[in-house]
Formats: sequence, structure tokens, C-alpha cells
Amino acid sequence: MRHRDRQSQMGLLPRMEARPRKAGGFSYRYHPPGAKPIPLGQDKDEAIRKVLDMTGQGRDEGTIGHLWRLYQETRPFKRLADSTKGQYRDNWEELAKVFAKKHVLGLRPKHVARYLRVEREAAPVVANREVALLSNLCKLAVERGDIDRNPCKEVSRNPETPRDRLVEKKELEGFVTWALKQGKSAVVLVSMAQFAALAGNRRAEFLKLHWPQVDEDVVRLQRAKQRTGKNKRELVGVSEALKEVLDRMRALPGYSPMGAVFRAPKTGNPYSESGFKAMWARLMAKAIAEKIVEERFTFHDLRGHYTTYFKLKFGDLPELHADPKTTAGVYERSREVRRAAL
Repeated sequence: MRHRDRQSQMGLLPRMEARPRKAGGFSYRYHPPGAKPIPLGQDKDEAIRKVLDMTGQGRDEGTIGHLWRLYQETRPFKRLADSTKGQYRDNWEELAKVFAKKHVLGLRPKHVARYLRVEREAAPVVANREVALLSNLCKLAVERGDIDRNPCKEVSRNPETPRDRLVEKKELEGFVTWALKQGKSAVVLVSMAQFAALAGNRRAEFLKLHWPQVDEDVVRLQRAKQRTGKNKRELVGVSEALKEVLDRMRALPGYSPMGAVFRAPKTGNPYSESGFKAMWARLMAKAIAEKIVEERFTFHDLRGHYTTYFKLKFGDLPELHADPKTTAGVYERSREVRRAAL
């Protein structure tokens, strides 16, 4: 078999050939051992699938969808927090619409760039997260020997502006007062919001908090997103405001000293991630409709609330992240800077 040019042969399976066409582009064919070449058409991905079928590797072998299924069985994926796994599955739902049937051999930087700038133009930040997952799948393909380079590494991500929504103290107090009158589920949800604002923890760190982790003076939590292999526990002191939140949870029906702190009224169990998101979205939509808040906020914003007011009160940033620069750049959202004059 004679290769017409090196560039046209990139990404092809063994014994495949790309033949330049006078009208532009390429036609593809396969050279079976000891037999005449078999024409495969002009669509590269379809040509690769035909060869995989002929060689008994199956139509799905080597596709991005196949890599996604393999990735979910890897150790790195299984070690992720449940919330992160859920986020990856949401990311995959969007990626699958474009890439599920595409063979990884045919994936090029231009396809990744088009996804970021065109297919997901309306959601540029989320698209960055989705391409990060796609990059993980391509990394797996490199490790398997399916491809030699990760095409996602060669494409710049969409620019991101750090979120700077600051939930003001008076705004949060008004929301809490209103939410406590909206039913049992709202009481639990707003208590979780207060916990995030008072303790500064990620929701994943206290969504399944149980009473044995809570003492009179301290709440013991496991820090999430630890990638160094060193597990770090957080001991959060119980302030008067935090004690009020915990006492409210104890007073709700279904309290058990061994049970969950933030428990769904109907089941008595912690909210699932999806269940929480749905309930919180409804509560926030109602608060906006009734003009309790002018702009929606997230638990990530409440972590910013904690960081900002912590610094105002104590003068230093809290230890929230392995890198103090991340805490300062992402969570500190002060509108004013105070300094002394000479």
C-alpha cells in the first residue's frame, strides 16, 4: 500500500488508505491481506466504522461513547465524589449529542474548538467543563494506545470571568426569615444555606452530615476535592448563629442522635444531590417571583459570603482551599478595600 501523503493518513486504522480527490478531500479504502482494496467512501468516520465492522471489532469500539463507558470503570472516576460523578454524567449528556458516535481516531482539535465556540456558544463556561471531561476520555484513549496525542490539549478554553455575586448579610437575613415560613422542606433547605454561609463548607461536605459528627463546640467534616492523597478533616467551631441552625434541625420531627442533620421531611434521610437541586431551584424561583431576592444565588455564592465576612471580621482569609490564592481569587468578594493612611 502506498501512502499518498503523510497528513491524509493520520488517524486511520492499519491497512487503510486515503486517496486525494481532484475535487478536493479524500476517498478511503481498505487493503485486506491478499485481496483487492475495498472502497469505503469519502466520510472518514464512516470509513473507520466499516473497517472496524469488517475486522470484527464492532461498530462501537473506539468511539467516544465507548470510551465514556470504559472511563466510568476506571479507578480515577470511582474515586470521585458522588456530586462530581453526577456532574460528569450531566456533562456527558451534552457531549454525547455531538461526540458519542464519533471515533476517537477522527477527533481533531478543530472539532473540539467548534464544540466550544459554536455548538455550545450559549453556555461557554459549562462547555469548558464538558471539554475537560472529553479530555479525560482522550487521555484514556492515549493510555490504551488508541491515539498518540490528546487533541483537547491543543485547544484554548473559553474565557471565564470569576463569579462575583456577593450575598449581602441583610439580603441573606431577609431570605432566611421568608424561607422559614414556606414549609418543612424550605426550613431544611434554608438551614443548609445558613450552614454554608456560617461555616463556609461546600454542600458536598455537609449534605450527608450526621449527628455523631456534631459536638457542642465543633462540627467535624471531611474536606472535599482533596487530590494530594492526604485527607484533611475540618473542625468547624460552633458559633451562636450556627448553634441556632443546629438546634432548629434537632427540633424537627424525626430527629435521631445517630441520624442525618439535614433530612428530607418525607423520608428522614439526607437529600440526594438531584433532589436537593430540584428543591432549591423551586425555592429560589419562588423567592425571586415574590421579590424576596432580586438575583438568584448559589451555595457557591454562600461560600463566598462566608469568606468575605470572615475577612471583614477577623482580618484574614479562612483556610478553605489547599491554595490560598484560590480562596482569595474565587471566594473573597469584598466591594470595598480598607487600608490605613500614612
